[in-house]
Amino acid sequence: MPLFGSHMSVAGGLHKAVERIARVQGQSLQIFTRNQRQWNAAPVSPEEARAFAQAWQEWGDFPVVTHGSYLVNLASPDAAVAAKSARAFMDELVRTEALGISFVVTHPGACVGTGRDEGIARAAAMLRRCVRESGTGKVSVLLENTAGQGTTLGSDFAELGVLLDESGLAEEGRAGVCLDTAHAFAAGYDLRTAAGYNAALAALDRHVGLEKLHCVHVNDSLAALGSRVDRHAHIGEGHLGADAFALLVRDPRLAHLPMVLETPKDETLEDDRRNLALLRRLAKEESVSSGSGAGQA
Repeated sequence: MPLFGSHMSVAGGLHKAVERIARVQGQSLQIFTRNQRQWNAAPVSPEEARAFAQAWQEWGDFPVVTHGSYLVNLASPDAAVAAKSARAFMDELVRTEALGISFVVTHPGACVGTGRDEGIARAAAMLRRCVRESGTGKVSVLLENTAGQGTTLGSDFAELGVLLDESGLAEEGRAGVCLDTAHAFAAGYDLRTAAGYNAALAALDRHVGLEKLHCVHVNDSLAALGSRVDRHAHIGEGHLGADAFALLVRDPRLAHLPMVLETPKDETLEDDRRNLALLRRLAKEESVSSGSGAGQA
């Protein structure tokens, strides 16, 4: 069975996110290591790192990933934005390694005002530069597929494959991908049927390689198939529906992966408990119903 978990707030300290995921019996965790709406952040202090490590040890030997800042645009043609993005992303790599975490998830960026091929080339060069100049030795970058809004890159698995190839980092074990189910659906990959799901996974394997898939964001979609709109919903309550997630969580090729919720969350964490319980139940059931979820695209 996959390792089901959630993105958790670090309010009150980085270690608090670990305490929160333990409260919902999660087995994987995603965090922001810094305010993701600001360019600058103080370094991770030794005290913060120790508190995080202690909480992690008490929680268990479960995977943790970080998520990079939404401000970072690895493909930006603007020199000032590119410079700030490079500094912020290198800082994220350093912070991630300081916490003993192996993976940082990031969006590929947007090609704003230029061609997509140019944008991919810039993003690949920026990734390579950041990994080389950050001084880190263990952290790997996971490129997240996008919904395809505006000029964002990476909604097509083929683009992710080209970006990884051009960066040269995957061959060194320093880059891979994170699959977001809501983004894939909004980008046109219909995961609701066995045929559609298998076609999507075949495309990911063909263009990227399933061995480079290290994390899954399990999100239902408020937006319709191919809408290119990024809106997350609770599991089974969006256009994807529960059957799509049954296919995902029972796929033996993905059974070892962390599957992290980025669904709407309340302060009590009951939403997470409910979504996690449904994912576990779907993983254990023997058959998938013929229903297709809330709303057809």
